[in-house]
Amino acid sequence: MTEMILGALLIMFMRICDVSLGTMRTILVVQGRKYRAALTGFVEVMIWILAIRFIMQHLDNIINLFGYATGFAIGNIVGITIEQKIGLGHIQLNVISRHHTEEIVDILRRNKYGATVLPGEGGTGDVSLIMVITQRKLQREAIKLIESIDNNAFITIQASIPYRGFIQRHRK
Repeated sequence: MTEMILGALLIMFMRICDVSLGTMRTILVVQGRKYRAALTGFVEVMIWILAIRFIMQHLDNIINLFGYATGFAIGNIVGITIEQKIGLGHIQLNVISRHHTEEIVDILRRNKYGATVLPGEGGTGDVSLIMVITQRKLQREAIKLIESIDNNAFITIQASIPYRGFIQRHRK
């Protein structure tokens, strides 16, 4: 019985690893990082093959199937959590503040974030759009700075894949 449980736990652990890597690989593919995606995919598939091989050799053990499914579910959670911690890539923050545009731009620039201000017109009149492109791992920090000035600012976030040019790295 102990062998059966250890086998299921091994399968679960392998699935957590390969599904987490699959999450990271998908993000790398979307960001166009083809060589890192290929290497990650290679390791991911090798782990998956070992897991499925073990299951096929022990099809009579139903607990292995639960280990496989549990590992898949937990792997998704772990993969997303890792990706959120690493924060691969860049994001674009779009900010509209009714009365605090200059203060927000000032605090962002003082903290080494590039901020571009564009004029616009909203339903209630003239507005300014603050556009910030930064590393995804710095997203929370940038939003905290914005909210320290205007907690009611309208903020949208979208993925940004730089094509050409230079984005100054955040320096403290």
